[in-house]
Amino acid sequence: MRLDKYLKVSRIIKRRSVAKEIADKGRIEINGKVAKSSTEVAPRDELVIKFGNKTLTITVDELLETTKKDDAERMYTIVKEEYAQDFRQE
Repeated sequence: MRLDKYLKVSRIIKRRSVAKEIADKGRIEINGKVAKSSTEVAPRDELVIKFGNKTLTITVDELLETTKKDDAERMYTIVKEEYAQDFRQE
């Protein structure tokens, strides 16, 4: 399954166009390598997704073509969730 579709179906990112944009900017890694939106995702892959001030590391558990909201969380396991610190001086 394509990376952008996986992120949409699993509801990690709400819109496929946003998932494609983030991936094509080089902000997603699969198993340590920068991935494009068309990169294939497989079970047991580790994804590192860099949002604005948040970095989410997940492991792919399952690939489903369509899901209901309650089933989407079965598709992945969150390994780590980090937030960037605000280093502004006051």
